[in-house]
Amino acid sequence: MAFSLEKQGISVADIHRNASPAFLYEAALRFEKGSTISSTGALIAYSGKKTGRSPTDKRIVDDAEVRDDIWWGNVNIKLEEHSFLINRERAVDYLNTRERLYVVDGYAGWDPKYQLKIRIICARAYHALFMHNMLIRPTAEQLASFGEPDYVIYNAGGFPANKHTAGMTSPTSIDLSFAKREFVILGTEYAGEMKKGVFTIMNYLMPKQGVLSMHCSATQARDGSDTSILFGLSGTGKTTLSADPKRLLIGDDEHCWSDNGVFNIEGGCYAKVIDLSKEQEPDIWNSLQFGAVLENVVYEPFSRVVDYKDVSITQNTRGSYILDSIPNAKLPALGGHPKNVIFLTADAFGVLPPVSKLTSAQAMYHFISGYTAKVAGTEVGVKDPEATFSACFGGPFLAWHPAKYAELLAEKLKKHGAQTWLVNTGWSGGAYGVGSRIKLKYTRAIIDAIHSGALEKVATVEDPVFGFAVPTSCPEVPADILQPRNTWSDKANFDDKARKVASLFRENFKKFEAGTSAEVRAAGPKL
Repeated sequence: MAFSLEKQGISVADIHRNASPAFLYEAALRFEKGSTISSTGALIAYSGKKTGRSPTDKRIVDDAEVRDDIWWGNVNIKLEEHSFLINRERAVDYLNTRERLYVVDGYAGWDPKYQLKIRIICARAYHALFMHNMLIRPTAEQLASFGEPDYVIYNAGGFPANKHTAGMTSPTSIDLSFAKREFVILGTEYAGEMKKGVFTIMNYLMPKQGVLSMHCSATQARDGSDTSILFGLSGTGKTTLSADPKRLLIGDDEHCWSDNGVFNIEGGCYAKVIDLSKEQEPDIWNSLQFGAVLENVVYEPFSRVVDYKDVSITQNTRGSYILDSIPNAKLPALGGHPKNVIFLTADAFGVLPPVSKLTSAQAMYHFISGYTAKVAGTEVGVKDPEATFSACFGGPFLAWHPAKYAELLAEKLKKHGAQTWLVNTGWSGGAYGVGSRIKLKYTRAIIDAIHSGALEKVATVEDPVFGFAVPTSCPEVPADILQPRNTWSDKANFDDKARKVASLFRENFKKFEAGTSAEVRAAGPKL
């Protein structure tokens, strides 16, 4: 029986379902402006005007079945069903005007008990190859018996939303209906919207089953003796530090923690490639071969060698590749219950210790806070870092209130006896513009010491501002950098900056105080 999208209202005759990477390369090179092949064999593609996610344009339909569950507000903006249906019709009409379409049927979630069947319908070969990488790819037998999907993503990103449709604030709209099990993309061709759409779906469905969905990477000891998860916002090192040749990679970005242990949601990785080097990140570098997608990068026209330092298109240059391309990938991508839970932050103010040991209450406080600090923009003369707080280290993708995820984390930490750590991959010796980024080799040494158990036995001192237990020594790391105040020449300036960051934490946490215990509220900064 011929494959059909009739149930989705699409009648295009030329449909390519789960096409091979080679076929998708040919289609992208033939039909998509700017597409080319890098010197290492990756497909270079461009997402157009939008080179990153559009969080203010993400909406969830206000269906009766989810109304009392969703964390409504700036993260999850309400959309009436009528407007969703208009946008869906707009997307389907656009897709029906295309000469050819691409369909990717795949899975989200490596644990068969919680696995979802996802269907991507798109007009660009680049998008199909991207989701071929990011979903779990079915075998030929699984594809033959795939049946109807659990959720359908209509990627009509080349066509805008109608600004006169109720609820639209721009030509971009990314709409999710849990009742219809559909996700509609209009007005953006940034591929990451599909990936994060799947994550948002999992972020709603998993907690309903007592499973913690997490914006984190995960690794496992080569002998299978322990699993570790690393939470962190973009730019904190979540993907870089999980690409650890000493350990097996379960995944770099999206996972769930069930009663069975940890499982990856995805079949691939989506790494930031700004300043990528073979020496610092060999696994990522070597994965950007045939079948990978390089997004919005600049290259030398004759050699096709990518210049990873060139951010003239965007600082958010990305590479997408399958898990199988990592030599030490753990496949199937499942692991046991974590022994260590690591929160990564890139503190550009330079006041947080490179590593701190957290109590259970501090773990809850910092999980709900989800702190990092980004360097200022490219405007001349702007030096001050900008604090970013993203609840549960994944605020834009949460469906429930952060307290729901925090409660699940607390329950699992207690049940399985995991230790939580806060690791700062940001600045030392001063804030951004004065100090320097903590060397990757030191951060890797800290992660190694956590995994080996060496840090568990080290004496600690209490940080006077944040209350952390800070180790006094760590193998392969200079002792003086473990206490951040010691690295600043201007101690008074350090004290001012530390108090400033503490006040930012307290101000941000005010909106969560009503839903948290007195113990957790007391676990914040001391000053």
